[in-house]
Amino acid sequence: MSDYFIAGRTTVTDAVSLVDEYGPDAPLAAAMRAVQSRQVGNVLKFCHWRQIERLSALLASNNIEGSVH
Repeated sequence: MSDYFIAGRTTVTDAVSLVDEYGPDAPLAAAMRAVQSRQVGNVLKFCHWRQIERLSALLASNNIEGSVH
């Protein structure tokens, strides 16, 4: 199991918005935004979108991660 770090509410909000808009393609949309941020030299936004890429993949997945209670 992977450990997921969520930096804050904005990360979750952006991930949910991408999943709502793009469905299972949300991680790809986040990856493209990360690349764009990297190209303009915005390291903070690059890291933000990479985090959203991982979280949106988790949200768009039907797999169960972690323990189920």
